[in-house]
Amino acid sequence: MDINKVNFLGAFTAVIILSLCSMIFIFRLLSYQKVEYWLGIILILSAIPLAYLLFTANQFQRPTIYYVQIGIMIGFLILELFLDYVYKIEFRNNTRIIIIYLGLFFGGTGGMIGIAAQASKLWMIAAIILFLIMMILSFIQRAITGM
Repeated sequence: MDINKVNFLGAFTAVIILSLCSMIFIFRLLSYQKVEYWLGIILILSAIPLAYLLFTANQFQRPTIYYVQIGIMIGFLILELFLDYVYKIEFRNNTRIIIIYLGLFFGGTGGMIGIAAQASKLWMIAAIILFLIMMILSFIQRAITGM
C-alpha cells in the first residue's frame, strides 16, 4: 500500500473514532443502552486499522509521535474492552481508574487529530472539529448522567 492510501486510512479511522465517541455520548444521553453498547464494540474494532497503521509506520518512516498517538488510542481501546465488555466493571465513580481512563481517552482521541493530519489539512480540520464536539458532548453527558 502506498503512503497516500495509508494516510487516508489513518484519517478515515480517526474521523470514525471521533464520530463514534460523539454518538456514544449522544445515545448515552438518550438512554439507548443497546445502541451505545454496539457503537462501543465498533469503536473497539477500530483497533484493527490502528494496528495496521502501527505495523506499517516503520515502512513510511513515521516520527515517534505517530507511534505514541496510535499506541495511546489502542491502549484506551484495550482498556475499554476489558473494563466495559469483558469484566463489566463499574469504574466510572472510582477516581483512580477514571483518571487513567480519561487520560487515555482524551490522549488517544486527541492523538487522532495528528493521525488525520498526515492525510491533509482538511482531514485535520475535520478531526479538530469532531474532537471539540466530542469533548463538549462528553462533559455534558457526564454532568447529566454521571457516567
